[in-house]
Amino acid sequence: MQKALQLMHSDKTSAFELSREPSSVRDTYGKGRFGQGCLLARRLVEAGVPFVEVALGGWDTHQGANQRVKALSEQLDPAYAALLADLKDRGLLDSTLVIWMGEFGRSPKNGSQHYARAWTSALAGAGLKVGQAVGSTDASGADVKDRPITSADFMATVCKALGIDYTKEYVARGNRPMHKVDKGAKPVAPLF
Repeated sequence: MQKALQLMHSDKTSAFELSREPSSVRDTYGKGRFGQGCLLARRLVEAGVPFVEVALGGWDTHQGANQRVKALSEQLDPAYAALLADLKDRGLLDSTLVIWMGEFGRSPKNGSQHYARAWTSALAGAGLKVGQAVGSTDASGADVKDRPITSADFMATVCKALGIDYTKEYVARGNRPMHKVDKGAKPVAPLF
């Protein structure tokens, strides 16, 4: 309760006042909820918030996938680009890990179905070697052709980028040892 009260009385709450941003900046991110959420994320990172999540729902596009994905991408692309550019311009990108991902892919032919065998995640910042594709699918996008990355490898990569020892056990209440990441996981080496 004390921490909540400290936060309520902190000058850092001004991060939530998006009206302090010039309208040109707000326009660059996009006036929609997601665009303004990315702008808020940048302001929260500047205020020292260690973890921020911005969600853009609606990707479960079973009907009319092409049009719906296009409309979602028109919200996502400018906001994501503005967030990365702003973090870089403010000297915050090297100390911030930005992850863009969903929980699964979409079927290769028309994107109308869930597809768990192959999908894309994008990572930026945190000193990673970016601007590259790691792994690939076959020509149809149906199956991973080379460099499959498991969820455990992905989490080991996130931990390493954040300076967290992913091999160290965490001891939960009741003296129960737990792994931060499954044993045997390896960070994606080309990113470091």
